[in-house]
Amino acid sequence: MSDMDLCARLTAGDLDALADAYDEHGSYVYGVAVKVTGSQAFAEEITQGVFVALWEQPLSYDPSLGSLRGWLVSRALHESALRSKVG
Repeated sequence: MSDMDLCARLTAGDLDALADAYDEHGSYVYGVAVKVTGSQAFAEEITQGVFVALWEQPLSYDPSLGSLRGWLVSRALHESALRSKVG
């Protein structure tokens, strides 16, 4: 399934689309968060937050600007960096 199709499904409120996105990209998001924060607990929170944000605001991802994986990992990097500064 293309990122554009997945985005359309998310925008339509298809909860299975969120599960599909998590299954495909969750390990990458989590891995980045663990590497940046050094904490599995923080990485779990960050990963959850990234996918909640995707669900709540699916239009914040624009498929014409890059891959969904790239967008998710970018959000995870941003959140991880913030968490590392605070924690």
